[in-house]
Formats: sequence, C-alpha cells, structure tokens
Amino acid sequence: MRRVLAAAVLATVLAGCGPTPSTPVAGSTGAPGADKLVACPPAQSRPPVSGGLPDITLPCLGDGPDVRLADLRGPLLINVWAQWCPPCRAEAPYLAALQKKAAGKLQILGIDYEDPRAELAVKFALDRQLDYPHVVDSEKLVRKTFKVVGPPVTVFVDKDGKFTLHQGAFTSQKQLDQLVKDKLGVSL
Repeated sequence: MRRVLAAAVLATVLAGCGPTPSTPVAGSTGAPGADKLVACPPAQSRPPVSGGLPDITLPCLGDGPDVRLADLRGPLLINVWAQWCPPCRAEAPYLAALQKKAAGKLQILGIDYEDPRAELAVKFALDRQLDYPHVVDSEKLVRKTFKVVGPPVTVFVDKDGKFTLHQGAFTSQKQLDQLVKDKLGVSL
C-alpha cells in the first residue's frame, strides 16, 4: 500500500514540474491572427483519381480541419505560395480579385509552401485579402507532384479531379482570368 501511495504522490509532484500549459491561440497553426483567415471546409472523402491530386493531407493555416488534397474536385484553383517569395507578393492582388469575381463559380485554395514563419504567412494572407482557405506544406510534400522548383505554382483542377500546372507568377489579371477560362471553363 505504501508503494502505491508513494507512486501516486510522486506522479502528482512530477506532473506539477512540467511546463505550465498555455492558452492555445486560435487557428490550427497557433499563429496569431490565424482565426481571422477563412476556415478550411470539410471535404467529402473520395478515392484518389488517376492523374489527379496527390493523396496528401495538409493542416489548415487558419481554423478548420486538415485538408486531404485527393478529396478535392473542381473547378478549383490551388496556388502554392510563400510570404518570403517576391513573385508571390506580386501576383497576390490578382488572386484576391479573382476570389471576389469568381465567388460561387470557382473554389480557391492556397498552399503556404516551406514557410518557416506561420505568423508572417497569416499576416501576408490577411494583408493581401486572400479570402480563401489556406493549408500549410512545411515539408514540401507537393513538390514532386506539382513540380515545385520554387513558388509560385498554380494548379487548375477540373470537375473530375484532374489537374494542369502553371509555373511562375501571373503578370496580369487578364492573364489569370484567361487561364481560368481556358483550363477550367469558368468565365468571369
């Protein structure tokens, strides 16, 4: 009985010696402001498509569940970006405008790629009004499938889940809108 009591006392004392739990910050990443981003919506579980998005699950940058890419279908535009990437900064206004024009016609998902500072990624998305969900790929899991040498890379996903790639930044709103029409059949 003494051993059981001693073990219980020791466990209680040791539990009090650990770090004090902190109040978690809202958002999956725990980054300040992450709760202000558009939440990642739940997706219907689907089998992967041959020639489609990879069977990779990425955590939401803001609130919401992790996102399994293989579950997604279009019309969908996925933009691989990073806050430290100058071309990503240059094309961000075109993506923000696309989101406003395409609401209800097209889904957009951002992938924050190999970004060491979640708080700066959140600030980047908020400051540039990228009002669509974002996930985090800190381990470069999409690199091979999306042929990412460096961001930005944009993925156009059709209704069947098959995709085509656009490497590099968009140079104008007209270029982006035309690619959305050509690749996804969505007129804006």
